[in-house]
Amino acid sequence: MEKIFGKNGKLSAGLKGFEPREGQQQMAEAVMETLASAADSEDGRAAVLLVEAETGIGKTLAYLVPALLSGQRVVISTATITLQDQILKKEIPLLSKILDMEIPALCMKGRQNYLCHYRWFQHRSSPQTSFTSHHDEEKIESWLARTETGDRAELSWLPDRTPLWPKISAQSNQCLGGDCPEFSLCFVNRLRKRAGSARLLIVNHHLFFSDLALRQAGFGEILPRYQSVIFDEAHHLENVATNFFGKHFSHFQFLDLLADLERQGAIDLSPTACDRITSYGRGLKQRLENFSAIFPAKKGRFPLLPLLEKTDTWRENIENITEGFAQLAKRCADLSVHGEIWNMFAERAGSLQENLQHIAGVEQKGADYFIRWYERRERTVSLSATPVKIADELESCLYSSVDSIVLTSATLTTGGDFKYVRERLGLDETAKTLCLHSPFDYQGRTLLYVPEQGFPEANAKDYADILCDRIYQLLQISRGRALVLFTSFRAMDIVAEYLENKLDYPVLVQGTASRAALLDEFRDKTDSVLLAVASFWEGVDISGESLSCVVIDKLPFEVPSDPVIQARMKAIEADGGKPFFQFQVPRAILSLRQGVGRLMRSSNDRGVIAILDIRLYSKGYGRIFRGSLPPSPVVRSLEDVELFFSDK
Repeated sequence: MEKIFGKNGKLSAGLKGFEPREGQQQMAEAVMETLASAADSEDGRAAVLLVEAETGIGKTLAYLVPALLSGQRVVISTATITLQDQILKKEIPLLSKILDMEIPALCMKGRQNYLCHYRWFQHRSSPQTSFTSHHDEEKIESWLARTETGDRAELSWLPDRTPLWPKISAQSNQCLGGDCPEFSLCFVNRLRKRAGSARLLIVNHHLFFSDLALRQAGFGEILPRYQSVIFDEAHHLENVATNFFGKHFSHFQFLDLLADLERQGAIDLSPTACDRITSYGRGLKQRLENFSAIFPAKKGRFPLLPLLEKTDTWRENIENITEGFAQLAKRCADLSVHGEIWNMFAERAGSLQENLQHIAGVEQKGADYFIRWYERRERTVSLSATPVKIADELESCLYSSVDSIVLTSATLTTGGDFKYVRERLGLDETAKTLCLHSPFDYQGRTLLYVPEQGFPEANAKDYADILCDRIYQLLQISRGRALVLFTSFRAMDIVAEYLENKLDYPVLVQGTASRAALLDEFRDKTDSVLLAVASFWEGVDISGESLSCVVIDKLPFEVPSDPVIQARMKAIEADGGKPFFQFQVPRAILSLRQGVGRLMRSSNDRGVIAILDIRLYSKGYGRIFRGSLPPSPVVRSLEDVELFFSDK
């Protein structure tokens, strides 16, 4: 690795402005050693390496180079498509040039990202659309004549929430496989053929775990066989894996099926046969709407068991609906003489039946292992059964199926310890760890501001008013140039309203435009302020003066009333643990560190981190949070912040 990452190495010679970093080379050597380690333990488990590589280490190149030199087929799994694209379009071409080698790399996304020729031709020939001309459809027709991938990402003009794309994309539950009349044109098939010869497969976590879930269920596989996997943005693994190892049922899933039945029936069936199957589907839709009325109108996520216990007609309703799905599946299968797609419809109806039975408790298999809950939205209800722990699933599906695994992120430790992530992912002490701190000069180029003693805590009556005023004061001192992160939309909206017509700088608010548009404007307007929640705590990579201050309203503890969070806390308590310190605090620390990490994106950046939560000092656990933050000098007065910004 010295010949590549060292002072006189290939990166230094071929990349203008490259600065050798000890941490980057150290990480590359550790990854190379892990990839070279066969699963030599008695139980056949993979060699595992956990690497926390803070901002500025250059972790992407630190794992790509050893992956390329390993001689193995390696899967690189990320949390976001954005990072996938960065690796494929920026890092791979760079390494190909510097290492003077052709790199057989391929980016694979979920099927829904690719157009399905069969569904496209069906849509274009549908009686509902054939007599009208749509501008978007004409543009897609033109695009199809030249695209090699069929990837929706090429259609930058297509709105994110367009109703058109779900009708023409390559959904897995609607694929006819080898029976498809457009099989030879299929973009997904072409992609899989290319994947067979690729050495590096770049995917996101959702696709990776979708593949694992399919393998576990014995339904085949999406990815070709591989020896090793490297998870970037690995702090997301538990949440993503949880989704794929659970069961889900929603009203929308059935409405999608019903719409497909009506569209296909109009193409394949006589008017009488079409009316017969769609009428049955509409009758089942009415049963589902009656079932939805059982659920309270209050929006949110709630445990299912209390509702189940106090609803006398629960079992009757479930049996009525599941029997309806069974009948629908049979009727669809009987129509398979008109095409294999009707068998696919039958399988989808059967899957809805099976999932509803599992979640609703008619079949109590694994009742202690899953938390069953429902989510009430404006016009629909969804039901889920979520595994309380995923360690066993990862053990059987992942750790014993590959030679080596690398998990890396800028945030994997809490209080400098990997204990939390080890416990949640079921990793024992045989998993090696490496913690690499940022090379950026936090002590000389940043401040951490925490309000003075006497500033109200979040549950105080006057907290909202004082918070608004303090954020306004900070933005005046920083002259805009700030990303303000909130733990709730409500808090963001209150502050946005307060700042309107009061602040002299442009105020951008999440939800008023697309994420990309907001970030572009924030980057271009140097003195602007961006107010945001949720996804903006991660993935915002803006270097320079435009982002000179990160303001965080309070410590990002999750809502303890969430049924999945509750179940996991109860499981820890049942094992004799302390859920607040073993679960809630570590999760909040990881989120906080992601938010704080938005400030320093290059060695030339400079600015203030303001965390407006005095629990960092008023509560005992504040010490754990402080020990997890960068080594920025701490100040407790606005005067010190003002002095920092006035110092050129």
